Amino acid sequence: MFEKVLIANRGEIALRIHRACREMGIRTVAIHSTADADAMHVRLADESVCVGPPASKDSYLNIPAILTAAAITGADAIHPGIGFMSENAKFAEMVEQHGFAFIGPTPDHIRIMGDKVTAKKTVKDLGLPTVPGSDGALKDLDDARKVGDAIGYPVLIKAAAGGGGKGMKVARTAADLEDSWNLARGEARAAFGNDEVYMEKYLEKPRHIEVQLLGDSHGNAVHFGERDCSIQRRHQKVIEEAPSPGLNASERMEIGNLAADVIRKLGYRGVGTIEFLYEGGKFYFIEMNTRLQIEHTISEMITGIDLVREQIRVAAGLPLSYAQKDIVFSGHSIECRINAENPETFAPSPGVIKGYHPPGGLDVRVDSALYDGYRVPSNYDSMIAKLIVHGSNRNECLLRLRRALEEFVIGGIDTTLPLHRHLIAQTDFINGDYDIHWLEKFLDKK
Repeated sequence: MFEKVLIANRGEIALRIHRACREMGIRTVAIHSTADADAMHVRLADESVCVGPPASKDSYLNIPAILTAAAITGADAIHPGIGFMSENAKFAEMVEQHGFAFIGPTPDHIRIMGDKVTAKKTVKDLGLPTVPGSDGALKDLDDARKVGDAIGYPVLIKAAAGGGGKGMKVARTAADLEDSWNLARGEARAAFGNDEVYMEKYLEKPRHIEVQLLGDSHGNAVHFGERDCSIQRRHQKVIEEAPSPGLNASERMEIGNLAADVIRKLGYRGVGTIEFLYEGGKFYFIEMNTRLQIEHTISEMITGIDLVREQIRVAAGLPLSYAQKDIVFSGHSIECRINAENPETFAPSPGVIKGYHPPGGLDVRVDSALYDGYRVPSNYDSMIAKLIVHGSNRNECLLRLRRALEEFVIGGIDTTLPLHRHLIAQTDFINGDYDIHWLEKFLDKK
């Protein structure tokens, strides 16, 4: 097992990884920018190294600085966390080339799943259903028109190197195609330096269903059930729950086993998530995330298994602690992502925390690096806390979530806490009757 792990991230996820390491008897090294010198993960780590100024490109994305920090502190392994370098195949390669273990999948698997066209072809060949669309990147506008006519409108044009909703445009009719094509390519070029796009059939009312997976280097793979991440704004998840209120027992068993079988065939090592659109009783693969995800927490709550601990064990070459038959699902869990944003305009709201009181009680968990007096910087993602609750069933979970949101106090800045209190009171949400377009339609009506 590793003796010392460098955590190449910040905020709540860096703190989450630190806690798992501490419970395993592993010492930790925190890296930080000058803007994060007083961050909680820096305060609690055994050692810390400043890797640059506030801008991410000069600190958390600064590969030479991160590798140097690992070398001078004598770290055995590097955990990339979520975002930043977590799905960067070049970084994973360089970590291993410099003699450190990368707590994540192999560079080859990161590279395969990082290209959406290659990923789609790979999993299709392994038996996963995919959304009807182009076989690969579209050659030109004429090629796009042929595919659009073949699969029928509306269609979705997506960046091949994309993620996070960037480079995605809907063409509802053939007349809309050229504008959507140009907009998607331009956005893809600006965001990823690659203007290749592909096309899929646009589903009108799908749910976003993802399956949490874990594989080891000994040929074993398991799933930890599915999560419903359909409550989204601009393709960014806002609320997640597990299990999905939209699936029945046979559907969730089928998709879980199918996804686990795919990563077993791939020889995949580490945690990962296969994401699907679900409509009319059918699943369609959309992408695989080759990293830990923000919402891993709700899978932990319904299984009682520490996924970060398992991720670290697998990276150290150990076999999985669990066979599929050992994973028991219990109750229901919901996560709310709390952002430092105005709840009406969604404008960022950095500043000093003046009054912080997280909720507590049975089956209430808050993952956050906040503390009273902490200054939320303006340089990074606006998510500042995750509220996760668990109940014996969905109704109990909803009641507990309502109570926890009422207790949660974050003063000094605007947050999206009022939005979450409002959302969970809506009849559609209470009934589990929503899809990936529901939140934006709801906000448009306000």
